[in-house]
Amino acid sequence: QVQLVESGGGLVQPGGSLRLSCAASGFTLEYYAIGWFRQAPGKEREGVSCISSNKSTYYTDSAKGRFTISRDNAKNTVYLQMNNLKPEDTAVYYCAAAPRILCTVVSGTMYAYWGQGTQVTVSS
Repeated sequence: QVQLVESGGGLVQPGGSLRLSCAASGFTLEYYAIGWFRQAPGKEREGVSCISSNKSTYYTDSAKGRFTISRDNAKNTVYLQMNNLKPEDTAVYYCAAAPRILCTVVSGTMYAYWGQGTQVTVSS
């Protein structure tokens, strides 16, 4: 059974850090492009970052300089390290997998598999 499971979300104060994990089962993550997306209440889903199967990475302007995406193929897991979190980062974060080399977060339509999401709340 193909599955993506996110974890690591929670409540954190502004300026704090969280590391999200996206663990895959039923397929080998190594051969997939992985994207992180988020959706805040009342807003459309937006891309955050992605990592290609060749390990090239991409960040949206909101994530650049604060977030780091990485993958551990041995653990079949992708991570999103989020530092200097801001209240506007509050959202449900989703990871998604696409059976291709290069990733994008312009659109989520290329992604075949999605996780259930993990809540990130940044508040004092």
